[in-house]
Amino acid sequence: MYKSGYVVALLVAVLARWLVSLHKYSGAGNSPMYGDFEAQRHWMEITYHLPPQQWYFNSTNNNLLYWGLDYPPLTAYHSWLCGFVANKINPSWVALKESHGHESYAHKLFMRYTVILADVSIFFPAVVLFFAQQKLQLQDKVKMSLVVLMYPGFILIDHGHFQYNCVSLGFALFGVVWICRGFHLWGSICFSLALNYKQMELYHALPFFCYLLGWCLQKWSRIPQLFKIAVTVISTFLVCWLPFLRSKEMVLQVLNRVFPLARGLYEDKVANVWCSLSVLIKLKQMFTVDQLVFICLLSTLVCLLPSSLHLLCFPTTRNFKISLVNSSLVFFLFSFHVHEKSILIPALAVSLLVHDYPFWCVWFYFISTFSMLPLFVKDDLVMAAVATTVLHALICKACLNISSTKDDQLWDRAKTTLLKLSMIGAVLLTVASLILTPPPRYPDLFPVLVSIYSCAHFVLFLAAFHYFQFQSPSQSANVKKVQ
Repeated sequence: MYKSGYVVALLVAVLARWLVSLHKYSGAGNSPMYGDFEAQRHWMEITYHLPPQQWYFNSTNNNLLYWGLDYPPLTAYHSWLCGFVANKINPSWVALKESHGHESYAHKLFMRYTVILADVSIFFPAVVLFFAQQKLQLQDKVKMSLVVLMYPGFILIDHGHFQYNCVSLGFALFGVVWICRGFHLWGSICFSLALNYKQMELYHALPFFCYLLGWCLQKWSRIPQLFKIAVTVISTFLVCWLPFLRSKEMVLQVLNRVFPLARGLYEDKVANVWCSLSVLIKLKQMFTVDQLVFICLLSTLVCLLPSSLHLLCFPTTRNFKISLVNSSLVFFLFSFHVHEKSILIPALAVSLLVHDYPFWCVWFYFISTFSMLPLFVKDDLVMAAVATTVLHALICKACLNISSTKDDQLWDRAKTTLLKLSMIGAVLLTVASLILTPPPRYPDLFPVLVSIYSCAHFVLFLAAFHYFQFQSPSQSANVKKVQ
């Protein structure tokens, strides 16, 4: 029965993505720059028509000010593949310098198909495989997979706004799967591919490093394995970067595009510490870009230390998964140049713990989706966001034991009350953002309030998951009983 349940769950997840794709996308009809949809199309145009040596350099055929390529090489290769197929179907879709802003119905259909194909080919199998290896009943494996696949953030950003986060997230999840099964070399390859697709996967990098290093250092007999892992990672990077290793200048230019320090402390109104502090302290006016980079780097490293050192000393798969949450949340809250969409990276890590800490994961799912409200308003995706959020809440209620009154009724009631108040606050802010006009003096009032409100929750989640990581396994088991 539940084997067929897998099929139903996957079909429901695909249907949800297709229905969301019927809505608008980033920059639809908004010339001359359009949005992320046009950025992805433009990268297909550039990578298909120009040699790799020109992909990251400004030229008459590649104006970097018009959605210049700013992701690592694996994204570029994926763009080339999509561009190759697009050119075979209709060359006008990716015509060099002539296809800017192309938005025909057939082309939009093609672009939407490419995301669904990438999602189903990489992210879906990774999710199913992760829960398949857990010590759960088959029905619970199906339920957990459905909860993760139906998380609104994954659906709305890739299939509404338009990006290919499913590729890097899928590779990263495959890395977790292989690491947890003891196949460390395969895990290293998969995570290296994730890093070479999107640099934001650095949010997950330190737990991978600390777990593998800590595991290898537990016994002298494992030291050779450490060298094998190092060679595997370096080899994977060399293969991905091969076309760009012809000169130092080329490597530096790719790195300059991938890590654009000149683009500022944060993107739009992101729900992190720096954006929230800017209401009271004008950091951009007080410090130079170099100083801000140093402040962000120092803050991030300091906040990463407790979780990372704990994982290094106690390299268990349990600590590894929780550390992924803590590391990615620290990066999101404190690092330099964070996008609101980057919350998907902590969301992936949280998804690994949805069976162990359902209450906190469901709460995180809700707030992380809410934190992107300004983006959904901008892209005209509010209706899709509300629909997917309500649907996901119903799925979570049906599939997860979010609350239990068996062991600690007082704590359970307190958590439930806190969750309800949090949701009410988010709903009120959503309604206010949609129907109220902000004062002329504060045009960004509601996006800022959404960011601060969400940031406060993320700080709470960071504290909670640090607490979970530092618990002993026996204490953790007791906590799960009252989840």
